[in-house]
Amino acid sequence: MDHSDEASQRSQMPSILVTGASGFVGRAVCEQALALGMKVRVSYRSSSSLPRLTGETEKIQIPFINDVTDWSHAFAGIDVVVHLAARVHMVSDKGTQSLSLYREVNTAGTEHLARSAVASGVKRLVFVSTVKVNGEQTGYRPFEEEDPPRPEGAYAISKWESEEALNRIAAETGLGIVVLRPPLVYGQGVGANFLRLLGLIRSGIPLPLASVSNRRSLIYVKNLSDAILKCAVHSCASPRTYLVCDEQSVSTPELIEHIASLMGLRVRTFSCPPRLLNLAGELLGKSAEVARLLQSLVIDDRRIQSEIGWTPPYSLLEGLRETIDWYLATRQVNSRT
Repeated sequence: MDHSDEASQRSQMPSILVTGASGFVGRAVCEQALALGMKVRVSYRSSSSLPRLTGETEKIQIPFINDVTDWSHAFAGIDVVVHLAARVHMVSDKGTQSLSLYREVNTAGTEHLARSAVASGVKRLVFVSTVKVNGEQTGYRPFEEEDPPRPEGAYAISKWESEEALNRIAAETGLGIVVLRPPLVYGQGVGANFLRLLGLIRSGIPLPLASVSNRRSLIYVKNLSDAILKCAVHSCASPRTYLVCDEQSVSTPELIEHIASLMGLRVRTFSCPPRLLNLAGELLGKSAEVARLLQSLVIDDRRIQSEIGWTPPYSLLEGLRETIDWYLATRQVNSRT
């Protein structure tokens, strides 16, 4: 390709606004969008939350997200909004008060953002939801988009209500809506339970998970960002909902084995009856975390593959290798300080 063709392709790329750009997924989306030649604008809450990116972006401060947020300056000249900002799932959040807090940001805030985008002439909105809308575990078959929603907990309920609001807006206004429901996301910068699992494996503490026979779908953060940007530029029908995941699902013991191998460690697991593990989770107040290690959650992503031709560019092992490289590098830096 000569320079004139490359410049022409870049000029045809949409201008995008990424909310939640300082987050784990947001940074990956911005980096890939910049590499593709897109004009990227990011929203941030405060100067301390400005995303650190390798390319030039426009930045606009949005201190809060709810049903009165002023988006008027954020959407000027924007073709596509990638909406990642959200009140994220917290195990400690419980009760009806918690649900109202999630709804304020995730449901009312998302609906207001979408209607503001329509008023500003935005053509498409890509919304990252969660597979938790489908439910917390699968049985005899994988989750599909047509399955009846079974969200559990405030976070999942607020995300499902966000999806319903966006579908209504698409029907009323013609705004192009694409909803993505990913499972657990891992990669460089990962936190929460996946980061704790990496620490446990590195510590060499034997884990009582050898007899677990589940299957889990995961998604590498660069695979998810690739799917997001594919939906941003593809002329797929609207509204559409897609489940997205890595090509390969994995059992908990297999995941531990892969991680240990990439760390250059010997796998240290032993068998323990699942009922005892569940009991231990209840006694320690960690039932949800234990359930994710024991239960299956498998996704069928054939719809996004057939309708827009997306397939994950990275394999599970490639994603895990980059994640482990990042993890070990950060631990070496921390050990010197």
